[in-house]
Amino acid sequence: MQTEYRQRRKAFMSKIGNGTAIFHSAPIAVMHNDVEYAYRQDSDFFYLTGFNEPQAVAILAPHHSEHQFVLFVQPKERGKEVWSGYRCGVNAAREIYGADAAYSIVELEEKLPYYLENADRIYYRLGRDRLFNETIINHYQVLLNTYSKRGTGPLAIEDTGVILHSMRLIKSEAELELMRKSSEIAVEAHNHAMKIAQPGSYEYEVQAEIERVFRLRGGSSPAYPSIVASGANACILHYIENTCQMQNHDLLLIDAGCSYGYYNSDITRTFPVGKKFTGEQKALYEIVLRAQKQAIAQVQPGNSYNQVHDVAVYSLTEGLVELGLLKGNVDNLVEAGKYKPYYMHQTGHWLGLDVHDVGIYQYGKYKPQILQQGQVLTVEPGLYISHDTEPAEGQPAIDPRWVGIGIRIEDDVLVTVNSNEVLTAGVPKEIDQLES
Repeated sequence: MQTEYRQRRKAFMSKIGNGTAIFHSAPIAVMHNDVEYAYRQDSDFFYLTGFNEPQAVAILAPHHSEHQFVLFVQPKERGKEVWSGYRCGVNAAREIYGADAAYSIVELEEKLPYYLENADRIYYRLGRDRLFNETIINHYQVLLNTYSKRGTGPLAIEDTGVILHSMRLIKSEAELELMRKSSEIAVEAHNHAMKIAQPGSYEYEVQAEIERVFRLRGGSSPAYPSIVASGANACILHYIENTCQMQNHDLLLIDAGCSYGYYNSDITRTFPVGKKFTGEQKALYEIVLRAQKQAIAQVQPGNSYNQVHDVAVYSLTEGLVELGLLKGNVDNLVEAGKYKPYYMHQTGHWLGLDVHDVGIYQYGKYKPQILQQGQVLTVEPGLYISHDTEPAEGQPAIDPRWVGIGIRIEDDVLVTVNSNEVLTAGVPKEIDQLES
């Protein structure tokens, strides 16, 4: 992978000209008191370096005569490593990660000006670490104040994301290999969950089995808190309590993905715990499945990203009219947003190093992102009718027989050269498969 990281840095530096880019590692997150969560590197930092330790800074300075890639890292320190694990250290930062120069993180204040003073601008994303934000701004202000004497130095700060996130949006073959593996593991976990879920079991039992498969197959963790929502819990989009006992006529909505090699999958399936849909459940499920299939068909190079959502919304609205949950002309209902009490979210998002991955969806009001080979997105329409759902103005009251049903179907879809590839197609979603 070091060749891959080197190529990414080279591509990024070719776009920043005479600038200097600064990337800061993710902070250590505290679970409670002095107990820390497992460390997870900032995705931009990892994308360019592959370096997975906290308290680190990466500098990319294509204009520098000797050091285009510089790492500041924690030094080797036996006493702390005994407690918290081995550190790479300064020497290995050069040898393993290919830095042209590497220093202890305590030298950052001293060394940073050498990589900024001849740059025409600083590329840096203002993040959650306010102290480090101030460090960068202070260095910028000092150099700006002395610009008239030297005639060189940065005159602006630009967000690295404008360039880097458009790069991350298009996945390389190395990235797709990791995403396919992540999807493969998640597919196995979902299929296992479908086999073991039964009336009388608890949601957390299913969650435990899903996440066991993730780790058993080499995944590092769930990609996000697993949603295992039975019955009316499925109407809560991000339900993660997972504490209820499943009943015979419940639907079970599972939204769970695996993180593998820093890349993520994201799958949702909804199926009957007792192996048979009720009439109402089946009717709503058919609408969602039809909408998802039609939306996936829009994932084609050259189509706009918005088409995926627009087609799903139209199809869902059409189905709700068929069932009498909405009344009126479908086009008018869509235009007025009358479907939103039943479908309140977008039909998908980019997927990659982050579950909700970076990348522009729309350039202003009238210029949506055009789908391109190498992009990966989720397609996840749904319908949710909870006890407190209120119809849009002028729409029919909700017949109680629909209340408590929540359905979502989600797949991860790669845009290919001529069409698409559903990375998560291995999890059943046809009604006859779910009832067998």
